[in-house]
Amino acid sequence: MNPQFLLPDRPLRVAILGSSGAVGKELLALLDERSFPIEKLVLLASHRSAGQIQTFCGTALEVQETTQESFKNIDLVLASAGSSISRRWKDVIHASGALMIDNSSAFRMDNDVPLIVPEVNPTDASKHKGLIANPNCTTILLALVLAPLNKHIPIKRIVVSTYQSASGAGAKAMEELENLSQVVLDGMTPNSKVLPYSLAFNLFLHNSPLQSNNYCEEEMKMVNETRKILDQPELALTATCVRVPVLRAHSEAVNIEFIRSFPVKEAYEILRSAPGVEILEDVGKNRFPMPLDVTGKDAISVGRIRHDISNSNCLELWLCGDQIRKGAALNAVQIAELLLPKKS
Repeated sequence: MNPQFLLPDRPLRVAILGSSGAVGKELLALLDERSFPIEKLVLLASHRSAGQIQTFCGTALEVQETTQESFKNIDLVLASAGSSISRRWKDVIHASGALMIDNSSAFRMDNDVPLIVPEVNPTDASKHKGLIANPNCTTILLALVLAPLNKHIPIKRIVVSTYQSASGAGAKAMEELENLSQVVLDGMTPNSKVLPYSLAFNLFLHNSPLQSNNYCEEEMKMVNETRKILDQPELALTATCVRVPVLRAHSEAVNIEFIRSFPVKEAYEILRSAPGVEILEDVGKNRFPMPLDVTGKDAISVGRIRHDISNSNCLELWLCGDQIRKGAALNAVQIAELLLPKKS
């Protein structure tokens, strides 16, 4: 860890870059909710959002346009404005001496940038050089389940299918889903402008750019980031990502092959005690986790753990987690909490 970027032992001067977005607003709420030690809070966004008023701890704060001067005398920057914006301001933030925790994909796979899920690889956070990356939302949810199981019996291969809500594409996509759903109910044809296709009563394969291997960018994020977080660069993992007509919270169907058979009872016991995870199910009623169960919640919910009838060494499970909260804002705040000076 570079001593230049150590968080001081006092209330911090914090900036939220991208404060007007869905994740930025969640960051604001979580800093208040978790009593994060703050002396001064600066809300930053583009010129289009400058002048908006947001509330923190009962105090009205005006959103400021991001400039070269925005990061002076700032200790911590929580960035959630997209990859291009993070790249644009990274060197300015670094030169100011502030620690940057970035929610975009811009630096996740850089060798010298830790990629952190606090419940999984917290000690890696101390290796930072002024910049820590927050993983992709679906990767965070997946890693919370894989890590404790992998410690018990090593994982050989993972097959995951995701069912990703509109929230993953931001506040405007959520608003569009609401509006276009009403358009369909009114008997008219929906015309999507935020997403490439209407999500109203519809779903489509994730619209991130296709790579040369015919996997989309979102799917390869899950592959590469999971390998980095678990420190298993050769881990076999394949993903299919789908955008579904849900406002908030992502779901995943996960098939995990271990080096030997994993008793279902043991998997339940391990995940029941795993940090950030809860078991939610009523088997008699065929009731398992749903997006509505986890919306606004910290923990991800897991259920329907069972043996794969096609492979005795595989477990199948279902999980849901709030993409804006644990999949983004909460994970970033937890990373910052890891680095707060320890009280003697």
